[in-house]
Amino acid sequence: MNKTRFRLLVFFMSLSLIGIILVQLYWVSSSLKGSDEQFKFHIQQVLGKVTNKLQEQEEAEFFDNYKKFTDSTRRFPSSEGDMKPYYYNRGYQRKDSDIIYSNNLNSRDYQDMFFENSTREQSNGTDSVQLPKPAGSNGHSDAKANITSFQRVQYENLFSSFKRKRDITERISAARLKKMLESELKQMGVDTPFEFAIYNNGLATKIHSDNFVYEDKIAYNHAIFTEKDGTSRYTLFVSFPKKQVYLFGSIVGITSLSLVFTLIIIIAYLNAINQLIKQKQISEIKTDFINNMTHEFKTPIATINLALDAIKNPKIMDDAEKRQRYLQMIRDENKRMHSQVENVLQISRLDKKELDIEKEQANIQDILEDAIEHVHLIVEARHGSITRHFDAKRTTTLVNEVHFTNVLVNILDNAIKYSPDEPLIDIYTENVKDFVLIKIQDQGLGMTKQVQKKIFEKFYREHTGDIHNVKGHGLGLAYVKRIIEDHNCHIYVESEKGKGSIFIIKMPLIN
Repeated sequence: MNKTRFRLLVFFMSLSLIGIILVQLYWVSSSLKGSDEQFKFHIQQVLGKVTNKLQEQEEAEFFDNYKKFTDSTRRFPSSEGDMKPYYYNRGYQRKDSDIIYSNNLNSRDYQDMFFENSTREQSNGTDSVQLPKPAGSNGHSDAKANITSFQRVQYENLFSSFKRKRDITERISAARLKKMLESELKQMGVDTPFEFAIYNNGLATKIHSDNFVYEDKIAYNHAIFTEKDGTSRYTLFVSFPKKQVYLFGSIVGITSLSLVFTLIIIIAYLNAINQLIKQKQISEIKTDFINNMTHEFKTPIATINLALDAIKNPKIMDDAEKRQRYLQMIRDENKRMHSQVENVLQISRLDKKELDIEKEQANIQDILEDAIEHVHLIVEARHGSITRHFDAKRTTTLVNEVHFTNVLVNILDNAIKYSPDEPLIDIYTENVKDFVLIKIQDQGLGMTKQVQKKIFEKFYREHTGDIHNVKGHGLGLAYVKRIIEDHNCHIYVESEKGKGSIFIIKMPLIN
């Protein structure tokens, strides 16, 4: 897959994921908005029902007084003075000095307005009295049909006077209002704490809950105790402090499920992108590995072919010294190819946990001397030097000498290959508590921080500048890392671009 196609694929996958997330957020927002509208509708229904019940109860209370008067006097009351004793019994009280204004009405006051002669009647103390029932009671319309319009108007005027002259605390109590609201909210399925209050023309009254705080934007309101003309002095406010929690709770189930699936999609997406990037890297690494391995084998194969052709020459066949030199060349090149194949096989066996590494007690400085001997001729050929700084007093460790020698040779070989001039290498040993530290320092090309994080990965090689020209297949340091870890050791690298590198191995000592 080329870079353009890969970038387009990542772009469209990312665009799709962002689209899914935005759709989910829009859905959650719409659900919350819908729940809020439904909640508002339910609360307005509740307030409407409570308002109707309050007005019906008040009319029923007045009707009880009105009925008591008619039952005892066998006539309709004609003024507030007639009803005064009954107001006292029901909590409607006045001082003796208060003036009672009469609402004396008679049929003559209305005969020219809207009464017909056929409906004019005069009640006396001996006639049967038909009462106008309150609006909330059964048979209201039938009862009012049996009385005169005059009596209806008189009844309504007395009722209006009754309502106007009562204080709000006489008309409703906070406890009764709370109970009514709780009952209606429960019937509507609204189960969340609420606060309430009644205001008189914008001013707070004594009817309120303990923690009510007036906030116009979040409080629901409804006019109560309305007059015949639709106006009202009193407004009932209800607020819900935990409204948002309640609304979110109503959709939390499906929202949580949506969030879980969205999270799964995001994880799957990130994993897919990660896999795509890794596959792309592996593809590039495989191509590079094949190219490098081909190059590594091409030179020894060519050398072997030339040596074989030279041996076939009759002049060479008769020269034992030259023949032996060419045979030795074939052995060396064959050994070199075998070493390359062995490195690949060892890494594969290490990955599969099939490589059995037996460890024995050994002096680490002796193993260092052996590793230096392996690369000594190569360093001399390039006019370089290896300087020893062996300061460690305790050097006995548990190692596999063969594999650990290979580790040190690999590190030294890298120090040589990545030194553009004469390889100048310093090797240090020192004791730190119960460990021995081995430091191999070169003055080569060095590495960036980004490269330092990847040099122990299989097949990794930096392909910039002069480093691209260095032969190798990217398995040496991966092998080093695996062997070091198998010995319960640690390896670190300190490097700066253009100033060389230091490889540090930390090994536990045998006490």
